[in-house]
Amino acid sequence: MTVSYLGAAVDTTAIDAVISDFFGQRRAEADALGQDFAAVVAELENYVLHGGKRVRPVFAWLGWIGAGGDQDDPGATAVLTACAGLELLHASALIHDDIIDASDTRRGRPAAHVALAARHRTRRFSGDPEAFGTGTAILVGDLAQTWSDVMVRASGLSAEAQTRVGPVWSAVRSEVLYGQLLDVINQAGDDESVDAALRVNQYKTASYTVERPLQFGAAIAGAGPDLVAAYGAFGADIGIAFQLRDDLLGVFGDPAVTGKPSGDDLREGKRTVLLATALQQADEYDPQAARFLRAKIGTELSENEIDTLRDIFVHVGAVDRIERQIAQRTDRAMGVLESSSATTPAKEQLATMAINATQRAR
Repeated sequence: MTVSYLGAAVDTTAIDAVISDFFGQRRAEADALGQDFAAVVAELENYVLHGGKRVRPVFAWLGWIGAGGDQDDPGATAVLTACAGLELLHASALIHDDIIDASDTRRGRPAAHVALAARHRTRRFSGDPEAFGTGTAILVGDLAQTWSDVMVRASGLSAEAQTRVGPVWSAVRSEVLYGQLLDVINQAGDDESVDAALRVNQYKTASYTVERPLQFGAAIAGAGPDLVAAYGAFGADIGIAFQLRDDLLGVFGDPAVTGKPSGDDLREGKRTVLLATALQQADEYDPQAARFLRAKIGTELSENEIDTLRDIFVHVGAVDRIERQIAQRTDRAMGVLESSSATTPAKEQLATMAINATQRAR
């Protein structure tokens, strides 16, 4: 087993293979619980394996490589399996996020709750299809989170590595929920500040997308505190820059590329850093635009109104500010990475991933 370095990216085939093996091991258990239960589990497997870039497992793997891990070591499969558990945690977060946001699509396909509602109709079950889809998707998301822990615990890591990784694994599972809760509270509340939006980004994205996965891999390898701290600083900046790019794509992205309708963040009233910055700038320079933003964000917007909101974001300088923040955070993270004790192959790959994450079109 190897994860090959392919110049610009890390091959994720081996990650998919261990995830597929894990679901294969669960199949008999699912089959024993009935045809419809097994079909729902198959829906989860399909959801996890068809789409996504495996960003979190790759960061965890590179955290291990950077701390001296050897991909040709006999124990590398156990490490890769533990790292792949992060993908099931991610699937859980996405499934629940789409329910909370009432999003119909994910990665260009029906969101889990939508697909499960469709299954209700196909099977001619009794009751309301949408209620079934939502309730089942919540439980499937919970199952994905539980199985992420099973995947890590049963990965084959040594007892010593399990002890080292335990606190990081607990932190990442807690922090993604903190971020989700903060996001829901902020969206319903009246805190329009940039600081509040950044706090959500730190917990909901930076921590569990980059920072903790890197530290997860470092813990498996037994890395020292200096490298762990460097991974933390690098991960925090790249993770927030990643989310800032996501905020821009949520408003300006091409749905054919992103797989999600453009403008959904505006209709949902998401308290993004982009929106907070636009409100801050509009309050100072264009009060009429500020009033329009507050009146329209979180409502059922027409395409013309979405275009007007986009124009305001550009006009008040919010887009330029976000682009500068992305560039500043990326540059700072690159400096931390370069001066760290991470191995050269890991530095090269992490630098490439950082650029891809912060300059992506989807």
